[in-house]
Amino acid sequence: MSSVLSSEQTPRPWTADPVLTVEHVQMRFGGLVAVNDLSFEVGRGDITALIGPNGAGKTTVFNCITGFYKPTQGMLLLKHAAGDTFLLERMPDFRISAKAKVARTFQNIRLFSGMTLLENLLVAQHNRLMLASGMTILGVLGMPSYKRAEKESIETAKFWLDKTGLTARADDPAGDLPYGAQRRLEIARAMCTGPELLCLDEPAAGLNPRESAELNTLLLDIRQMGKTSILLIEHDMSVVMEISDHVVVLEYGVKISDGTPSEVRNDPRVIAAYLGVDDEEVEKVEEQLDELTEGATP
Repeated sequence: MSSVLSSEQTPRPWTADPVLTVEHVQMRFGGLVAVNDLSFEVGRGDITALIGPNGAGKTTVFNCITGFYKPTQGMLLLKHAAGDTFLLERMPDFRISAKAKVARTFQNIRLFSGMTLLENLLVAQHNRLMLASGMTILGVLGMPSYKRAEKESIETAKFWLDKTGLTARADDPAGDLPYGAQRRLEIARAMCTGPELLCLDEPAAGLNPRESAELNTLLLDIRQMGKTSILLIEHDMSVVMEISDHVVVLEYGVKISDGTPSEVRNDPRVIAAYLGVDDEEVEKVEEQLDELTEGATP
């Protein structure tokens, strides 16, 4: 069986024009190494999945990318389509969001439940509106530049309400939405910031099959638009394998596989990690896979 490691010796599609380059990142908490010497790339316009068993370090990686943690060592380079580059490990979290254009959702939904859907999406555009208002004075005076910005923000909100199938409930409190619709609204709110990179932390968690299918459609639509690259953490392998261009697998903070969904799915190290098999038993897993493959061949 061919190894994913051997395929890394040849150029991969996501390395041609990466929006994010993670190089030799380590994150230590005292004596605990949560992430160790991690390197991978997120291709521009791709959907990249970061997967692994519980405790593998996936959320720690997200926290480093979005500025919640500062990595102990390593580089996180984000490059905009226009050519601007940002070293995320040197930036505070609010600048990563505002300047580097990295947006994020969380495992636990964090909407403003008492606000309407439309208001949630307008709040996401607060920075742009504040700049257009001259930090409130131009807005108070009703200057044309502020009115234009306000109209554009409303149009952006309407666009994402339509994309997520939530237009009919635009004036309802966000807390009244079903769980799956709240997930889509959270993604819509993140997209209203105009991100170059959208980081989604377990977006399919708690969704039923119909809601998962709606999520897949939404993420593929975002990918097709071509302006935003997606990096997601996900435990639902049906979602990962259906929509991802590239999959990176972690175990105990170390990358064990990196390739296309089909390559990763057939990597014995990945199968062993998910089954909780010890390292010395990986060869047995590979032999069993080979036997199954040969048995399935006519």
